[in-house]
Amino acid sequence: MNQTQVTDNRVTFTPEDTQTRFEEIVPPSAVRVTKHTASHVQERIRLRTVENIARAISSPETIGTRLRDLDREWDIERVLELNASLLAFTGVVLGKFVNRKWLYLSMGVTGFLAQHALQGWCPPLPILRRMGIRTCQEIEHERYALKMILGDTTYMPESVDPRRQAEELLSIQER
Repeated sequence: MNQTQVTDNRVTFTPEDTQTRFEEIVPPSAVRVTKHTASHVQERIRLRTVENIARAISSPETIGTRLRDLDREWDIERVLELNASLLAFTGVVLGKFVNRKWLYLSMGVTGFLAQHALQGWCPPLPILRRMGIRTCQEIEHERYALKMILGDTTYMPESVDPRRQAEELLSIQER
């Protein structure tokens, strides 16, 4: 039972309370980006994934090509890492050759990168998510759904509608 105790004007937390509070500040890796993504953006990304799967159900001969595309798709972490490193490097170069104040750019970028590593949020994240850049987990959900279509796994929904099948396959992956 999660209970907070007050003794001698001190508040003590149970281990469960402490774990919950820690996860609010530093969410688990699997959910930290989606936790900071607006629900309508998250739904748009999910719908695009469902459409990709439904297209593969309708044209199974395209699954191999789609799997190769997924191998090359950059996830949000990779995009953010490249963005941060380019901006930090630019700040250092401009700080050395133009004006030392440019070093604040590097300092800010690395601070935001640390914030993203801990909390899953940084300033470019909402923009990149609106652009449809997915997390590694979202990409893997699509990959496993496509493999289910190919018969690499034991369950395949029996619905006739490709979109309905795609929804079911994606729901299985999200569990």
